[in-house]
Amino acid sequence: MLLTHPITRPQRLIAGKLESLIGVSYAVGARRHGQPSAAGATRCFYSTAPVNPFPAANPSTSNLVRGCDPAVGCFSLSASNLIPVNNSFHTTTPSRFSIRSNPFSKMAATKDYRLLCLENPLLDIQAFGDEALLEKYGLKANDAILAEEKHQGLFEDLLQNYDAKLIAGGAAQNTARGAQYLLPPNSVVYLGGVGDDKYAAILHDAVKQAGLRVEYRVDPKISTGRCGVVITGHNRSMCTELGAANHYDLEHLKKPEVWSLVENAEVYYVGGYHFTVCPPAIMELAKQAASGNKPFILSLSAPFICQFFKEPLDASAPYWDYVIGNEGEAAAYAESHGLNTTDVKEIAKALANLPKENTQRKRVAIITQGTEPTIVAIQGEDEVKEYPVHSIDPAKINDTNGAGDAFAGGFAAGVVEGKSIEESIHMGQWLAKLSIQELGPSYPFPKQAYPGHN
Repeated sequence: MLLTHPITRPQRLIAGKLESLIGVSYAVGARRHGQPSAAGATRCFYSTAPVNPFPAANPSTSNLVRGCDPAVGCFSLSASNLIPVNNSFHTTTPSRFSIRSNPFSKMAATKDYRLLCLENPLLDIQAFGDEALLEKYGLKANDAILAEEKHQGLFEDLLQNYDAKLIAGGAAQNTARGAQYLLPPNSVVYLGGVGDDKYAAILHDAVKQAGLRVEYRVDPKISTGRCGVVITGHNRSMCTELGAANHYDLEHLKKPEVWSLVENAEVYYVGGYHFTVCPPAIMELAKQAASGNKPFILSLSAPFICQFFKEPLDASAPYWDYVIGNEGEAAAYAESHGLNTTDVKEIAKALANLPKENTQRKRVAIITQGTEPTIVAIQGEDEVKEYPVHSIDPAKINDTNGAGDAFAGGFAAGVVEGKSIEESIHMGQWLAKLSIQELGPSYPFPKQAYPGHN
């Protein structure tokens, strides 16, 4: 979730750190903490207290740890969320548990973190500025550049002196937030690299408010990636410093507490920008998906990925169950791969029919075209379908930046919930429609419920 006011004061940062110590609610059984229910009373436990779990007897549920409390009976938790401490167990992330007593049955844990996303996290710092601010840092009104030394003061300037809106950004993190917007609590986990600084603390606070779990690789020597956005009229000037996002590595992915989340996930989403950072991590996720017959979704992300990172992109292609791109990315793929066509439908068919590792699933290629219909091609099928986008009054459009990320988030949520391709497309279009009415790649709060597609 975006923050609707700047976090620039120490009190807010301290509050955020205290929140992180308390943790977010993690329900096992009853979701209504501290309230009685028909099945019995609810008790709350905190991760600072030992839980005394023991391994499940059933090998097929060995990823669960079960425990008993004399007052409330037995319960189950994911073993990946627990670590041994002095012969007892604590959660790896501070969490609150709600355990509902029921003398007649045992409550099993709800499957959490079914969607796992990977890419490059950035803290988006957006503010309305003026020509003087642009001139101060040598920026153009409608541009996107990488930060140089002369731009280093911009980020703090926006935080301290402007009404900055802070967003947990980076394309796939936008998508992860979008998917979590539609899915039940504790459905999405996101991986990437950040620094050990106040910008990372702000980023943690932003994702927490969005209900998104993150497992960041923390680099003590490199700052958190940031994107300063100066808005003047209908123009936006974006200045990005990738920072620690550029230093994610396979070692972090393979850490037991992270890899357990990989093994637990049911769907994987990777943003193409990560091909510039750690292709081996992408390949590990892709292979894990194929070996477990789990959907692997890849976003092409940008034309330059198709043009200049062709080798790692092509290495991952056999593992794509879903590939998402816009018309510009599709054209760049066609040109760089010698398809000799500019027909979007033909490009979609070519993507869908590339050789595939997991033959249990047909590949689906999806190409968005802004206000034009979304194109969908399915491996082995001649028909290419078109899905008109959801109409919107142009006066309601505030910012189209991040619309593609939102579409991917809605689509991924549909895949997680086992929806049809058609329904998943509509979920993506619905979320994109919400996003473009907000400022930046964000979603309205209070949350709006997806109404379904008639």
